[in-house]
Amino acid sequence: MVADRVTVSFGERFEASGQFDAVFREGMGLVEEVAAYLDGLGRRESKALKPPLSVLYATESMRLTTRLLDLASWLLIRRALKEGEIDADEAKRKRQRVKLKALGRPGHIKRFEELPASLQDLIERSFALHDRIVKLDQAVRSENSPGIDCLDEPSVGNPVAAQMNLLRQAFGN
Repeated sequence: MVADRVTVSFGERFEASGQFDAVFREGMGLVEEVAAYLDGLGRRESKALKPPLSVLYATESMRLTTRLLDLASWLLIRRALKEGEIDADEAKRKRQRVKLKALGRPGHIKRFEELPASLQDLIERSFALHDRIVKLDQAVRSENSPGIDCLDEPSVGNPVAAQMNLLRQAFGN
């Protein structure tokens, strides 16, 4: 005789845990830290750079800001769901507008090491947070749609997976 099975929702357990609160605080804290940096020390550091480093600084600071806005959006959606401000369907609709793309990894940026150390640190920390959130998102989404990976984040270095994800987005599962 098969025992009754109980399905445990990873998303619900995670959101109800202190771990979600810690990730939320870390994410929002990083957003505030980046904003303060770009308005203060970062502005002064960028003025001291000469082309092409000044262009690289501008590009990477925009990518950093965009990445953090997407991460903050994801965190705010999950918090709203946790607190009952939105239902699961609305959270899913809102999540579809959030793009968790990993553009501009430090290893792929020419002359990254010549950028100000503070900016390098913020970029690296944003990717560490990004990677954690992508894994959490994949766990939550695969729980809701078994067999579906996060469509935004194809396997790194796997062009077939990237093309398969594009096909899934275009034609559904």
